[in-house]
Amino acid sequence: MLNAAIGTSRDFTFDYETMPLGEDLRLRNFVGSVRFNRTPQGLLLQAGFAASADLECVRCLTEFAQALQWELTELYAFDRRSMTESELLVPEDGYIDLEPLLREYALLEFPISPICKTDCKGLCPVCGENRNQTDCGHRPESDSPFAVLKEILG
Repeated sequence: MLNAAIGTSRDFTFDYETMPLGEDLRLRNFVGSVRFNRTPQGLLLQAGFAASADLECVRCLTEFAQALQWELTELYAFDRRSMTESELLVPEDGYIDLEPLLREYALLEFPISPICKTDCKGLCPVCGENRNQTDCGHRPESDSPFAVLKEILG
């Protein structure tokens, strides 16, 4: 595409059962599409992806599959004068490695506090049982977040 006419585009599709993005990130059911458009400044990348990642719920500590979906538009510039804030350049050999960019965008989609389901009951603060799986019988004395202070002052 480096020597193609301005306006030329090329499409690529992705459909992988697992997609490793670095040593510590493995996505499952990875699907997406990429379009490169030749512009006077460089190669414009427009893409959309979907995948799932195994995360741990912050409430009950159970592993669950988190759906991820993201889109991106980036310019791989031919020279430094045409670079955008992302500072991406077309490599000298013309082969673009998408892994670092895909990893960065995928990580942005991870929730800060992943929760397996909206009504997750979490772990019992007394015995540690998963309240989603069993009723241990322990009940909070108060729903107030200041109940602990009452015990200290009482």
